[in-house]
Amino acid sequence: MATFRKRGPYQWQAIIRRKGYPEQTKTFETKAEALAWSATIESEMMRGVWRHDGDAGNTTLSECLERYKKEVTPKKKGAAQENYKIKILSDSSLAPCFMLNIRSKDVADYRDQRISEGRSANTIKNELNLLSAVFETCRKEWGMETLTNVVKDVSRPTPPKGRDRRLAAHEEEIIMRMAKANRSLWIAPIITIALETAMRQGEIAGLEWKHIHLDQKIVHLPDTKNNETRDVPLSSQAIKVFETLPRRIDGKVFGINSKSISVTFRMICKNATTTEGEGQPIPDLRFHDLRHEAISRLFEKGLNPMQVSSISGHKTLQMFKRYTHLKAEDLAKMLG
Repeated sequence: MATFRKRGPYQWQAIIRRKGYPEQTKTFETKAEALAWSATIESEMMRGVWRHDGDAGNTTLSECLERYKKEVTPKKKGAAQENYKIKILSDSSLAPCFMLNIRSKDVADYRDQRISEGRSANTIKNELNLLSAVFETCRKEWGMETLTNVVKDVSRPTPPKGRDRRLAAHEEEIIMRMAKANRSLWIAPIITIALETAMRQGEIAGLEWKHIHLDQKIVHLPDTKNNETRDVPLSSQAIKVFETLPRRIDGKVFGINSKSISVTFRMICKNATTTEGEGQPIPDLRFHDLRHEAISRLFEKGLNPMQVSSISGHKTLQMFKRYTHLKAEDLAKMLG
């Protein structure tokens, strides 16, 4: 049987105590609302269909995001990037809503708002994936068993076609010349290593001498994006680069972080000039495109998908479609 008590001049609290069920308490602005709620709960209990909402009905998304940030995010490789996404979601109109009250329509409205703000499809997809992960954690681990992951019902924006930027021969010549003239003594060898090994930008920036085995012609990567170790074979050109590099006291191969690599490479492309000194910026080229180029060159050398995947670290052949944009004339030569 429900009991009611007035709390202050404008609130009524309903309390339901029934054998075999945990005590249920909820506060309303009017007694009529308290009566209606208690009648619904008691009816569900009598029919045996009531389920405890746990904390889903009185915990906001903002509170869940904060807990997720403290307990889950630090365990991930991309913690810094995820913290940024959490901040975006924490500032959204969804944040003050109780988890149980968030509908798929609310999530769809958030998606549409981000689209109207000009955010990319991949950015929005990643934000929704994070939101979905928060719902799943709440449902499976934080006592909100009755919570439905409404994010699963919301379609993601269609991502753009994967980049197919290849590096032209004259562009490579200009980039290497500019890189060798750059005040950063690391950028030229880094570009060569990227093209010779197909390693990711972060993998190159994090290289340590203890993981480079020139006698075996391999680089051992103990910590990769896929959370697996990987041995990358070294070409003669890559070995030559490593042999000419100075040794650092801290054990790092390169004295430059991943972000600085991007910035420096972007400036080289922006300020590129011909051998005659004329300005000729290299358009729409990113450092990550060097990985595209390197993987495509591996295929053009005749390596099969299994061999290339062991070098690049890709897990499925489907993922190769984003990276291997082979030139038709080179394929024709392979066909004979």
